[in-house]
Parts: sequence; C-alpha cells; structure tokens
Amino acid sequence: MPAPAPEATGSRPQIPLLLGAVLLVYLGQMTLNPIIAPLSREVGLAEWQIGATHQHRRDHARAHQPSSGDARAQSWGRKPVLVAAFALATVAMTLFALLAWLGMVGAVSGITLFVLFVLLRGVGFGTAIAAVPPTAQAYIADVTTDETARVKGMAGVGAVQGIAIVAGSVVGGVLSAFDLIAPLIAVPVLLASGLALVAVGLRREPRHALIQRPARISPLDPRVWPFLLAGFGMFTALGFIQVITGFIVQDRLGLDAETTGLVTGGALLMAGLGMILAQAVIVPRSRWTPAALLRIGGTVAFLGFALLIPDAGAIPLFTSILLIGLGLGTAMPGFTAGPTLLVARDEQGGLAGLIGATTGLTFVIAPTAGTALYGISAPLPIIASTAMMAVVAAFVFIHPRFRRTPAPQEAAVAATEPT
Repeated sequence: MPAPAPEATGSRPQIPLLLGAVLLVYLGQMTLNPIIAPLSREVGLAEWQIGATHQHRRDHARAHQPSSGDARAQSWGRKPVLVAAFALATVAMTLFALLAWLGMVGAVSGITLFVLFVLLRGVGFGTAIAAVPPTAQAYIADVTTDETARVKGMAGVGAVQGIAIVAGSVVGGVLSAFDLIAPLIAVPVLLASGLALVAVGLRREPRHALIQRPARISPLDPRVWPFLLAGFGMFTALGFIQVITGFIVQDRLGLDAETTGLVTGGALLMAGLGMILAQAVIVPRSRWTPAALLRIGGTVAFLGFALLIPDAGAIPLFTSILLIGLGLGTAMPGFTAGPTLLVARDEQGGLAGLIGATTGLTFVIAPTAGTALYGISAPLPIIASTAMMAVVAAFVFIHPRFRRTPAPQEAAVAATEPT
C-alpha cells in the first residue's frame, strides 16, 4: 500500500473542502444542463452542434500526455491548480452567458455563435472543470491508508457530484421556468463562489510535501488498463445520452422550451438521487471491493439504459434515468479507487491524470456522436449506450483483474503480470 502523504500525518486533511470545490464546479455544470436543449433551439443550433460544445478539456485529445495537469498538481501544489481552474471557469461561463443572450436576441448567430459556444463552453469551461475532480481524487488517494477509506473517499467525490446533479437540476429547472437566461447568470456566480473557497480556505502544501518529479504511468500498464477500459465504456455510454436527455424529454412528452427545462431538471434529479443513494449509502455501508462495485453497478446501469430505449411515457423514462444514476453511482468508485490501490504515492498524480483523461476522452467523442445519431433516429444513441454498457458489464465479470483485489504486497509486482 502506498505510504500516506506528509499531510496525512500532520495537519488535518482538507477532504471536505475539496469535496466542496467539486460540488460547486459540478453545480455550475448541472445548473446549465436542463436548459441546453431548449437553449440550442432558441438560438438556432442543431443537435450535433450543441453536442460539440460539450467536448471537455483540450488535453484529452493529446492522448500521449494525459497526466500532465495532474502531475502539476503534485509538483506545484493543488491550490494553484484549483485557483487557476476556477478562475478560467468563471471567466468562460460569464462570457458564455453573455453570448447566449446575444444569440437569443439575434445579435450573434450561425457559425460565429457555434464556434464561440465551442470555445467558451467546450474548451474554456471543459478544460477548467476537468482539472477539479482528478485533483481531489489524487488528494484523497494521498491521505487515505486502506481500501475501505480509499473507496469511501472516492465515493465522496461521486456523492457530491450526485448532490450537484440534484441541486443543479432543481436550480436550473426552476430558474428556466422564469427565463432561460436566469440559469446562465447563476452559473458564473456559483463558480466564483468556488474560486473564493479554494483561494481563501485551501492550505498550500509545504515544499517537502510536493513531488518534484511525479512518476508517469502508461495507459497500457497492466495494473490499470482494465479499470481505464471499464471507465471509458461507462462514461461513453453516459455521454451518448447525457446531452440528449433534454431532447428526449421535449420530443417524447411534447413540451415547449420553458417546460422542457423544468421537466429535464426533474429527469436529471432522478439521476442525481440514484447517485447519492449509491455513493452516500450503498458504497460506504456495503464495503464491497472495487471489482464488486463495478460488477453490480454495471449490471444495474445496463438495465437502466435498456429500459430507456422504448418510448413508453414519463414513468419508464424517469425510472430508467434513476437506474442509470444508481448503477453508475455504484460503479464509479470502483473505477476511481481500484487502480489507486495498486500504485505508489509518486504515481497517484499520473494515475489521476489517466482517469481524468479517460473520462474526458469520452466527452470528446460521445456528446457529438450521440446528438448526431439522435438527428438520424431518436433511439440510436440509446441503443448504442445500452450495447456499450452490456460490453462493460461482461468485461468486469470476465477479466482476471476484477476477480480479486491484490493484497498490498502484490501491488509492487503487479506491473509484471501478463495482460
């Protein structure tokens, strides 16, 4: 087992503060989600164009350097990285709100509007938000000393994301009932609050606690690639439907723009409740291993995706989204915590980068592909999600890496095992 960071044995770890930072950055994102579909139609963008604005984090395209940002968090310190991320997010989303308003009044339109949407929402905000969860996860891996504490800590990151989905769905949905511009104004306010939190409250690590030359990890390392592949499949399945949820709600239930924002908020609320139930109740109390979390969660998520395929009305739609949130909420701590138990402390930053790059890469591919498929035929992206989740569920049952969690003494030699 990797040795804890110096902070783990000195000052009290600041896990709650970092979870608060994750909560605020995701609350900013989730407050926007209920209005994405009606906003795109109000400003005249096609489904695939709004999907392209959800591409996250420019460095995900640089697959040969997935861990650079998270290595900086180990060598520079977490506070400078998080302050920069929140500052970028606040500026990007303030400009995005202004741009959206200009689009709604017709002052900016067409290709200019689309390109600026991509630059601000996709590149600017995407780059910023992608830095926050891996930094928090690497910190948790640094200050926890056993499997139970590690899984519980990683589940905490997922739990606050679930809370953000619930709160953001409520805030975004309710505000959109008054005017679509209202949630757009709320987002930079939330992000500015996160900036103040980390700038004022987060301690900077002492120089001796930093790792000047963090170790790099190959995505093909046999200790981690099965987890990365499972995570890629899960988040790709989610990404196919995440952006089109608003379109599904509007088209299946025949709603206008304002009502769509409110009802889409309700649908996302179900996903958030599922994640909170999984990560605040099931994961901490079950004490399941990372492999068990991936198996059980993957199976439940598959059932949720399958139930979403038929257009059977509001109740099956909301139930399917609840099951997807519950299943992925159970599986995600297995994906994030499992490989951290197999690497050394100086490799945690590189691993966090790989995990972040894996999830981020799916948001380069899946939203655009999902919205493009939806434009061809509404069930297609949901069928693709279901098929992807079926493959993941089968993989985590079959691959030897998930049959047991290696004991601490095995971690040092796990890299020499055959793939």
